[in-house]
Amino acid sequence: MGGEVYRFDDCELHTSSFQLLRDGQPVHVEPRALDVLRHLIEHRDRVVSKEEILDQCWGDTYVSEAALTTALRTARIAVGDSGAEQRVIRTIQRRGYRFVAAVEARVDGGVRQTTVERVDAAGASQSIRYCTAADGARIAYATVGDGPPLLKAANWMTHVDLEWSSPVWSHWLHGLARDRRLIRYDERGCGMSDWDVPSFTFDDWVDDLETVVDAVGLDRFPLLGVSQGGAVAIAYAVRHPERVSRLILAGSYARGRQVRASNDHERAEAALDLDLARVGWARQDPSFLRVFATQFLPDGTSDDWADFTDFQRRTTSPENAVRFLEAFARIDVSDIAGSVSCPTLVLHARDDVRVPASQAKELAALIPDSRLALLDSSNHLLSADEPAWPEFLRFIDDFLAEGE
Repeated sequence: MGGEVYRFDDCELHTSSFQLLRDGQPVHVEPRALDVLRHLIEHRDRVVSKEEILDQCWGDTYVSEAALTTALRTARIAVGDSGAEQRVIRTIQRRGYRFVAAVEARVDGGVRQTTVERVDAAGASQSIRYCTAADGARIAYATVGDGPPLLKAANWMTHVDLEWSSPVWSHWLHGLARDRRLIRYDERGCGMSDWDVPSFTFDDWVDDLETVVDAVGLDRFPLLGVSQGGAVAIAYAVRHPERVSRLILAGSYARGRQVRASNDHERAEAALDLDLARVGWARQDPSFLRVFATQFLPDGTSDDWADFTDFQRRTTSPENAVRFLEAFARIDVSDIAGSVSCPTLVLHARDDVRVPASQAKELAALIPDSRLALLDSSNHLLSADEPAWPEFLRFIDDFLAEGE
């Protein structure tokens, strides 16, 4: 059997050949620095003391701490890290060091393991695993935090690892995982789930949610749907009323843009939106992607739009992006929303540019035991520094507390 291969960022460490690759190219690293890197990766679940590293990597040879400092600096440079950034190897003052980048491990020539650990600057740790849908599509899901569960349905677009450090999404993870166990996943076609899948339909998305629920072993739980994830959450809640205790819909809609178009002007706008998406994504046109970002974050800064655009590019292929948008436009759960039997909270930005607040009002009218709260924002995805964000979290906390 071959040795272990540890993959993180753009690097691969092959233990059998004692070789480090970056972007597929060999990187020359001083052997002792490679020993230190390997030891930290293999014990990434904890802080490793200086004494342990010296003992394990230098053995009986006496060296000063300066030798360890040099080896750590060399290892960081080799993997594109630095003492200032500490994205990969973090110094824990007076305790030692910890490897904090997400790691995917496999045996040379074998299959990858199903668990990836990610630790953030605050020390919170999430676990990423895989489950397999009935048609063979592999779905990546992540758990973070402790306490009662909260499951978030997938939405446009997700990457359970990259979200951890994304300015667009990281505050969502920390806010929703406070005093709770947050479970979320990447829908088929994007993120860490399979991109090349046999089928790509709304029913598949509901099936994927069902697969994640079974893999995690959830019994009865609150379910959060954001944007088009709200429609998926509604369909699941109707299919499994015994499992969903409470439903939260944020920036969601019952009918996609093509379905809800009621006149020639709206139909033309919906068609144009898709045409622009096909051309813009196929060409990876920066001007289109920036305009698209401003629809999600109209109150954002140029840095916010750049971060959102970069995140989109890294989460799926141009072909899948178009498939997603085409499928979103055809969503229609208006005929089943009235069958949702659990208490439901509908949250929406009052001046949402991407999905108008009229869609939230429609959801609240369709779902029997529902309440509507409009937030003072224009952003489809709430940002960390706007007043609506803590208000959003308070609404969710209060709503969930009622059912606990």
